[in-house]
Amino acid sequence: MKTIHNFIVKPFGEKYNNTIKVDQSNLIINTSYEDHKFVNRTAEVVAVPIAFKHNIKKGDIVLLHHNVFRTWYDVRGKEKRSSSYINENHNSCSIDQIYAVFAEGNWQPLPEYVFVAPVKNTEKISNNKEKDLFGILKINNEALLNNGVQYNDLVSFTPSSEFEFILNDQKLYRIRIKDITATYGYSKNEIEYNPSWRKSG
Repeated sequence: MKTIHNFIVKPFGEKYNNTIKVDQSNLIINTSYEDHKFVNRTAEVVAVPIAFKHNIKKGDIVLLHHNVFRTWYDVRGKEKRSSSYINENHNSCSIDQIYAVFAEGNWQPLPEYVFVAPVKNTEKISNNKEKDLFGILKINNEALLNNGVQYNDLVSFTPSSEFEFILNDQKLYRIRIKDITATYGYSKNEIEYNPSWRKSG
């Protein structure tokens, strides 16, 4: 199979990740198609586009936008599939819907992205569980590394730039490197915030 502009992908696992492990049982934490947070966002690449250069290969596991596999209901209650839908096993996606590739045992972000873990809010007068606009760098980018920003550094980012993922049972935010505003060095005094109820099954 050859494709011109888009990748062809299939879900890596089920289309929805909506269970957590409790003792020896799987607990369903969401039964609705409406919540995009539970859509599976890992996929196996079936075919790669030939119209432009990239480093993604057939068979790679990639991290992508939730709309690729998402299903929802319209105002009449009719089930709708995303515009990426091809058939029950395959969907298409563009390069700007892919954020990272799993290679050499690790997630490696595409050039414009990094992933940060949210920081626990320690202010006693606040109800927010997370410290706004701060995170600990967990999946770094070559461009930031070349500028001295290291793994586990505390960084700040612009409002509404965070895009939530659960990777290896850890809550992370995908952020564009252009939205990283500052680095504060190694985060020895900060605590990662990772609510246990969001861990995937």
